[in-house]
Amino acid sequence: MSIHISDKTLQDLEFSTVLEQISTFSISDLGKKQIIGITPFIDKKIIEIELAHTNEYLSSFESDNRIPNHSFDNINDQIKRLNIENSYLEPESFLKIKSVAETIIELKKYFKKFYQYYPSLSSICQDIETMPNITKEITKVITSYGEIENKASPILKKIRLKIGSLQGKIGQSFSSALKSAKSLGYLDDIKETVIDNHRVLAVMAMHRKKVKGSLMGSSKSGSIVYIAPQQTLAYQRELQNLNYEEKQEIIQILKTLSDKVRPCVELLIAYVHYLTKMDVIGA
Repeated sequence: MSIHISDKTLQDLEFSTVLEQISTFSISDLGKKQIIGITPFIDKKIIEIELAHTNEYLSSFESDNRIPNHSFDNINDQIKRLNIENSYLEPESFLKIKSVAETIIELKKYFKKFYQYYPSLSSICQDIETMPNITKEITKVITSYGEIENKASPILKKIRLKIGSLQGKIGQSFSSALKSAKSLGYLDDIKETVIDNHRVLAVMAMHRKKVKGSLMGSSKSGSIVYIAPQQTLAYQRELQNLNYEEKQEIIQILKTLSDKVRPCVELLIAYVHYLTKMDVIGA
């Protein structure tokens, strides 16, 4: 026999108000949205299963082994991007995927261990595969701060060593130019300043032709000109080229990592569905 509950009855029961109150306990926007969309169950078997889920979850509050935290980032945007051919994810996106995957691994271990206590909740995730290899690959490439590891590729490591060496040369060359100009009495009292993120010498205008370098500006009065030392500029141009090479290598690394994660898209979708389900049950 088909059972139907009319919208009028649901309004009289203030069903939507109940759902709104429940949704405040959700830990994700996806869970909140799913809760708001709940309609009454009419299949007895489904009702019994859903009640078992909530009863088991509730009983975990009295256990010394509480259900692990199952908060998660919404990675649907990352999943959509992975579905675009030749696309790649940014480091922060990989960290979100890694976090979701690690949450799944932790929950599966927990429910496997405590299956007898939570048979209904355990059954939800028993068929979901884990992908520890992917989390390991992400860890190899990206730090917990969202930075690319030096060891992510031999090329990147080599470039960054050059960058470090060059930054040292830039500092040394500027200090040398500063010392020389100071000893010759070419500098104003402030000696140096920063223009466009570059250190420059504050040279008295009358001595501007005596200091080798590029004019970067002057004071309002015109009594001081700001000069970037010639050798420092040469190193900085070289540094710009290396920074470009570093950026291109990082993009290649992220593309390679994206290609490794891309075959797991369907699994990631399952992860989001499962964690959203757990959020709804918990709420």
